[in-house]
Amino acid sequence: MAKNGSIRVGIGGWTFEPWRGTFYPKGLAQKRELEYAGQHLTSIEINGTYYGSQKPESFARWREETPEGFVFSVKGTRFSTNRRVLAEAGQSVERFLTSGVLELKEKLGPINWQFLPTKQFDPEDFEAFLKLLPATLEGRSLRHVVEVRHPSFRTPDFIALLRDYKVATVLTDKDTFPEIPDVTAPFVYARLQRASEKVETGYAPKALDEWAKRARLWSEGGAPSDLEAIGPKEKSPPKSRDVFIYMINGFKPKAPAAAMALIAKLK
Repeated sequence: MAKNGSIRVGIGGWTFEPWRGTFYPKGLAQKRELEYAGQHLTSIEINGTYYGSQKPESFARWREETPEGFVFSVKGTRFSTNRRVLAEAGQSVERFLTSGVLELKEKLGPINWQFLPTKQFDPEDFEAFLKLLPATLEGRSLRHVVEVRHPSFRTPDFIALLRDYKVATVLTDKDTFPEIPDVTAPFVYARLQRASEKVETGYAPKALDEWAKRARLWSEGGAPSDLEAIGPKEKSPPKSRDVFIYMINGFKPKAPAAAMALIAKLK
């Protein structure tokens, strides 16, 4: 058994005009951008699935255009999360999960269910939503992560609830979103949003060193001591975990540079 879990680092989406001529070589055909990104990153979070459904053939094509070992995370549909009563999201969740996502096959990573910043923590209703997220589908294991952005979720009750269902929570470094560093699932999922226009690699070398150190600790089943947890420590942490880190925002044109710099730090 491997000592550590895998650490994958990437960006959100792969179609962004300012990346052309900076990340993507000048003159590269747009239809080859995913292929190129797959050669320089180890994961991508598919964002388009949040806004609308994608064709099964698209998922299959994306799988084929990326190298062995590459993994996609997928954003769950907003029609499941942007609602007053989460308990009523059952049909929407099922429709999304059977829309073709499984065509990614072995390259399907976590599914990120993102909530609006106005959505507050209602323990009973949120648990009803977690019950709608299947652990398996058509014989395949699924991993779920929730991205909550209201400060009411910074409570030990939320941490305990996620651990009961083995669902992860997104860790963000964005100042306006709550920082929830607790590990609640067999994997860790971070979306980093402080890339600076003034720094060549988006994040300064010291910050990249910090995130690389944290990633290694998570992959070994540990937890960084410099991130203050909200709830109690895990009772029985695993010996290893998979880790997913995405450079999402801040100065978005620097996201690929930041991701590649972190990958280099981890080698």
